[in-house]
Amino acid sequence: MGATKRSKPSLAVEAATLGVGYASGLCWASVALVASFSSGGLSRPYWPDLPWLRTDVTGVAAFALAAASLLVSRYLRLRRGAAAQQRHPANRPAASLAWQAVAETAALLATATFAYLSVNAVTHYETLSIELTHLWPWPSEGTVRVIALGISAVSVAATRYLRSASRDGEREILGDGRVGKVEQPAAGPDLETRLGGRVDPG
Repeated sequence: MGATKRSKPSLAVEAATLGVGYASGLCWASVALVASFSSGGLSRPYWPDLPWLRTDVTGVAAFALAAASLLVSRYLRLRRGAAAQQRHPANRPAASLAWQAVAETAALLATATFAYLSVNAVTHYETLSIELTHLWPWPSEGTVRVIALGISAVSVAATRYLRSASRDGEREILGDGRVGKVEQPAAGPDLETRLGGRVDPG
């Protein structure tokens, strides 16, 4: 009961960060659509009621918030799953869970970034040579697209490795447990005790 009560705040944080990350991802996707199919739309207010909030600035903030929220939510979910399995505590250390959460989040966001910039290359190829955002003079859209492609490759490979290593470790622990049960001698009386009460028929 105590463990369940302690897990409720963590579950609430996991759910809340997932919701924030999902909404932030939608917000960034809407900005990406403006960037791909609208001319000059990025300098306009994202919400007319907030005329000082540019659309491109909103997209940058939404992307950063989505990355942080999804990372936290995924890490808490992995930790909750490891605790629910109640296997060997050294099987999935916190660092391994954190790296898997980072890899999975990076794979998702890098793929989205690559897709967005690839659409940009179709709709207005000339913007690949200019900076990604007016906030920083570097990198260009084309450079970010290549970086996103590289991050996608590394993060997907890391995700596969960490997931496979986790499953292999669980199978090894379960296998050791089964071997220990087989090798354990059965408890019972010794041979002399079992034969002591028998009568020789001869």
